[in-house]
Amino acid sequence: MTQHSRNTPQFYLTAPTPCPYLEGFQERKVFTHLVGDKAGELNDLLTHGGFRRSQSIAYRPACDLCRACVSVRVIAGEFEPSRNLRKVLHRNADLVGEMRNAVPTSEQYSIFRAYLDARHHDGGMADMTVLDYAMMVEDTHVTTRIVEYRRRTDSGEQGGELVAAALTDVLGDGLSMVYSFFDPDVDDRSLGTFMILDHIARARSMGLPYVYLGYWIEGSSKMSYKARFLPQQRLSPNGWLRVDATGIAAQD
Repeated sequence: MTQHSRNTPQFYLTAPTPCPYLEGFQERKVFTHLVGDKAGELNDLLTHGGFRRSQSIAYRPACDLCRACVSVRVIAGEFEPSRNLRKVLHRNADLVGEMRNAVPTSEQYSIFRAYLDARHHDGGMADMTVLDYAMMVEDTHVTTRIVEYRRRTDSGEQGGELVAAALTDVLGDGLSMVYSFFDPDVDDRSLGTFMILDHIARARSMGLPYVYLGYWIEGSSKMSYKARFLPQQRLSPNGWLRVDATGIAAQD
C-alpha cells in the first residue's frame, strides 16, 4: 500500500448539495487538509489558486455546470477609499482595532452568536456552540490572528466594549479574511465594510500587497459589496485579472 506523508496533500470532492447563493444550482467543492510542517506554505499556494480556509481544511468550488464563484483580492497599496467609504471610516473613528493571537473568548462568542442569530439564523453555521466557535478559531496549522475592534475608552485608549472581530490568516503576500462578525445592534456603522477597510490599511502597513476577500459572485446581493474595493484582482482561468474603477480587466 502506498504511504502518503502528512506534507503531501490529498484532494477530495464533495457530493452535490444545493447552492446557497444561486437558486436552482448544485455546488460541489474540492478540498484538502492543511496539516503538517508545510501547512502554511500549502495554504499560501492554494489561496493563490482560489482556495479558502476553514479550520484545517482548504476548499474551492468545483461545480459541474457553474463557474460563478470568483476569488477576489484587493490591491492594498493602490486602494483609495471612495467618498462613501470615507464616510464609513469617519463613522467608526471611535473604534480601535488590535491584531491578537487567535484565542477564543466568551466575549467574542457572545457577539458571534448574536451575529448569527440576526444575520444567518438559517445558514450552515446557525447551530454553532461555544465549543464549535473555539474550534473555528483554534483549529489552524497556519499563521492565524484575530483582530478585535473595541470602542475607545474615555482616555482614548483601547479597552472598551468589543463590537466586532475578524479571524484573519497572515499569508506571504497578504491578509486573508477568513470570517468576520459584529454586534448586530450597531448595524448602522457598516462594520463589515469597516473591517475590510481596516485590513487594507493593515496589509499596507505590514508591507503586504493584497487582502483576500474570498468569493465574489456577479448578480448575488450577498457578494456585491466586494466589488466596491478597487482596484482589485479576480482569479480567472488565465490567472489574476486586474479590475479598476473603469471596469476594464487586464491580465496581471
